[in-house]
Amino acid sequence: MADEVWISVDVETSGPTPSSGSLIAIGACRVDDPEEGFSVEIRPQPDRPWSADAEAIHGLTRERLAATGIEPDEALLALEAWLGLTCGEGQPIFVAFNAPFDWMFVADYAWRYLGRNPFGHTALDIKALYLGRHLAEVRRWGDTGRLAILERYPVDRPHTHNALDDAREQAAILVRLLESVGR
Repeated sequence: MADEVWISVDVETSGPTPSSGSLIAIGACRVDDPEEGFSVEIRPQPDRPWSADAEAIHGLTRERLAATGIEPDEALLALEAWLGLTCGEGQPIFVAFNAPFDWMFVADYAWRYLGRNPFGHTALDIKALYLGRHLAEVRRWGDTGRLAILERYPVDRPHTHNALDDAREQAAILVRLLESVGR
């Protein structure tokens, strides 16, 4: 059986769901080697709405991405190729901070543009892992936000809303969390 390779993934989007926004950036890195990373900016889908609130967070404009982003099929092919190189025969395991959100976009785009998802149905959520690890003290999902987790597991990585930077920050948080359980 092939080894698993945990891949920290962060996305930037123009809306809250694939039907109400576009996947506009993907950043990914190996959890065990965050410098081994992947980043791509994607041309927005012209038929999808654009959220000014989302743009205010990530700072990517529709106009700039329309001019400089690559087509979604090219972006997903590039992600799949990078996963093949970095994982070899290993199975990539999707890891994210609030994985349901990020996985939803990656899975949707992968199936639409590749006809397959290179991650399969894997998605490890760092927030859920944190809640399970600290269930005796942390009882509410609302207490699993990034800042709350960073109080317990500080890391020396920036949170910039650049997808690759944030994927690397997530990987560092996960490593600290796993160290706390002796993994």
